[in-house]
Amino acid sequence: MEPLTEQRPVSGPVVYGFLRLVRVSQARHDALAASLTEYCRTHELQLSGIFSDRDATAGPVSAAFTGLLDVLALPDVYGVLAPSMSHMGPKAIATERRARIETAGSRLLLVRRPCPTRSSVDRRRSASRRPLRTVTVLDGAS
Repeated sequence: MEPLTEQRPVSGPVVYGFLRLVRVSQARHDALAASLTEYCRTHELQLSGIFSDRDATAGPVSAAFTGLLDVLALPDVYGVLAPSMSHMGPKAIATERRARIETAGSRLLLVRRPCPTRSSVDRRRSASRRPLRTVTVLDGAS
């Protein structure tokens, strides 16, 4: 009799991590790498490597990002994992990098989703703090 699928070693989709670490300690690097590893463990992904960009002056095509694009061309690579969108770089660079990842046929996965805009948070807060209003029900016989 064959063992159940849950008892067989099954590898999940292959992803590569990307970290932008400008002026960051080794401890911070290790903590971010551990968060990517844990995310992959809980989401059944196979983390095959982590590329680290440490050059603040590099444009959208840094050495680390070029290496990442190279591995995305390999067969069976699902996507790129980053702690947050800020690890792709400043907004203009992040937008271009995201487009290049998608053009390579991969997905960009973020451990932390982007925060909602301040106006949407303020609307939710104000909606929850509205005072209760008294409603008078009139009897139809009045």
